[in-house]
Amino acid sequence: MKLRLMLWLLGLLLKRALRRKPAFQQALDKMRHLDWGIATEDLSIARHYRMSPRGIETAPGLPVDLDLELRFADPDTAVRVLRKPTQRSFLDGMMSGKVRLVGDSKDLTRLQALLRHL
Repeated sequence: MKLRLMLWLLGLLLKRALRRKPAFQQALDKMRHLDWGIATEDLSIARHYRMSPRGIETAPGLPVDLDLELRFADPDTAVRVLRKPTQRSFLDGMMSGKVRLVGDSKDLTRLQALLRHL
């Protein structure tokens, strides 16, 4: 339940940043678009985000056409990593097999650069 709420609130924060923060808007303009999602490995909890300069759409589930997916072994791991989303926490999670990146690692770098403006 905590992870679902966290992902839903992330969508609200992204939409708010697009409306209120010029640095976020400029960074998203440079990217043009980024479609990404977060889920547990068993897909019991999943949410995706479609971001473009025109707006941000968020919905439950994980479509197959995303640029980047972050998969976590379980909800507790996801909450722990997402509370402090540093490169070190992602790398530690990947090395231990609790975090899996599906997609290009350049997209993860782009996403982290964008989320700094939240």
